[in-house]
Amino acid sequence: MAVSLNLYCNEAPNEIVVSCEAYGDDDDDNESDHCSVDYDDDLLINLFETEVDQMLESKVVSSRFHHSIVTARKDAIQWMLKVHCFYRFRPETAYLSINYMDRFLSARPLPQGKGWPMQLLSVSCLSLAAKMEETTVPFLLDLQIMKPRFLFKPKTVQRMEVLVMQTLNWRLRIITPFDFVHCFIARISSCFSDSHQPNRLCHLFSLASDLIINTCIAIDSLDYPPSAIAAAVALWITNHSVDEQNLGHLHNGVNQGMVKKIYKVIEGKRSSLKLTPRSPTCVLEAALLCKEIAKYC
Repeated sequence: MAVSLNLYCNEAPNEIVVSCEAYGDDDDDNESDHCSVDYDDDLLINLFETEVDQMLESKVVSSRFHHSIVTARKDAIQWMLKVHCFYRFRPETAYLSINYMDRFLSARPLPQGKGWPMQLLSVSCLSLAAKMEETTVPFLLDLQIMKPRFLFKPKTVQRMEVLVMQTLNWRLRIITPFDFVHCFIARISSCFSDSHQPNRLCHLFSLASDLIINTCIAIDSLDYPPSAIAAAVALWITNHSVDEQNLGHLHNGVNQGMVKKIYKVIEGKRSSLKLTPRSPTCVLEAALLCKEIAKYC
């Protein structure tokens, strides 16, 4: 059944909530699409140019969020990732929801000492991100699962969505590390014999997606170009160091200094960076993936 693409969710009865099983049918298609990597230099140049404009816009923001928000932000992200896991959303959805929340907090302070504003912001950012990336999106009430502290009416969330979009200057479609990482992994892998196998590339893409999300939780991702995050993840996941030769395999537009900083963060938090489970019952799967990632680190 068709699902409305209207960003202002009407919660109409005919907009059916798709179960987790339905999401599973699309996973193979997504993986196969990612395994087919065909990036030309012109496309990468356009991505880098757009990234520059995006970073300049981010620097215009007067200040980052106050240190008192850090704990609340962490709790909000954990809740969003649980919901993301339950509905088996795309990794891009998780990244966008965190990005929207951080950009909002950087531009507009929330009332202190109250828990509900952050929860409302979390629901709104996750809802907007899902509408940007997912083919089907749950009702706003059904999105508020995993024991949230507060439950909001759909109209309340819709009003907050509008406020978020206004605060972000309606720029919801942005350049992300996912726009670069598949190309970077394919390029660095193609430089070594027997490492450009499709199955191995697909496996690395999956691990890289989880690592991108966890890295963005550990750093203030608004301070780093998406290409630098993608490059650091690509090098780390393929067990390569950050040097001019390896970066040369990726693209000359990558900021080496930024990549080194992110790479060090990944190394320093190696034991605490956990792969995000893709379903509510895949704790064992996440553990197995952690063992697999260790082979490449």
